[in-house]
Amino acid sequence: MIEINNLQKSFGDFQAVSNVSLNAADGKVTALLGPNGAGKSTTLRILSTILLPSAGSAMVDGEDVVQSPLEVRRLIGVLPHNAGIYERLTARENVRYFGEMHGIDKTLLEQRIDGLIERLGMQAFCDRRCAGFSQGQRIKVALARALVHDPKNVILDEPTNGLDVMATRGLREIILSLKAEGRCVLFSSHIMQEVANLCDDIVIIGSGEVRFQGTTASLAAQTGLEDLEDAFMQIVGEAT
Repeated sequence: MIEINNLQKSFGDFQAVSNVSLNAADGKVTALLGPNGAGKSTTLRILSTILLPSAGSAMVDGEDVVQSPLEVRRLIGVLPHNAGIYERLTARENVRYFGEMHGIDKTLLEQRIDGLIERLGMQAFCDRRCAGFSQGQRIKVALARALVHDPKNVILDEPTNGLDVMATRGLREIILSLKAEGRCVLFSSHIMQEVANLCDDIVIIGSGEVRFQGTTASLAAQTGLEDLEDAFMQIVGEAT
């Protein structure tokens, strides 16, 4: 479970996140929505222990991202926006490297790598160097890397960006399978169709603050609009 309370982050005089509070529950997919510059990626980077907050708190399964960053890293799997992979390594070697950094037993690690290769459909390219991989192949490698230590919480920053229809559908199935396993999945997206197909809860950020949190049904009830994109635009319009 992910809990954020009154989170703030400033870069000099610029307030990237001014007041964000949200909960993302286990066994659910929670979408973090907002226009460019709203503070989504900054919030996810704080959760990922990459950035320190200026104020407020962020907790993962009860562990504070500032006080216990190493424990939080064991509890989360992160697919950042434009995730880089080591192009001189094979897909398998990329995943193994991250597993070794997590200190996973070698025998167990190889079992997990084989399982992820099968689960993500990476058999055709798992032993090729990653230079020249398609965007879909890169996303699969980065996702396998994020899941190799079997985290309970998964953070995805615009995971379908640049993917074709087939790769997007495959990723959607993977996200739903993570939910079915009882994991907490928090992801940002600009694609409303993906949000409508995947999400149990929606959090909308505008100008660094949460403007809405709830289900798609409660969003429709609040705005009087059934179309998710129209409802989002109404909420965002209120924030600007």
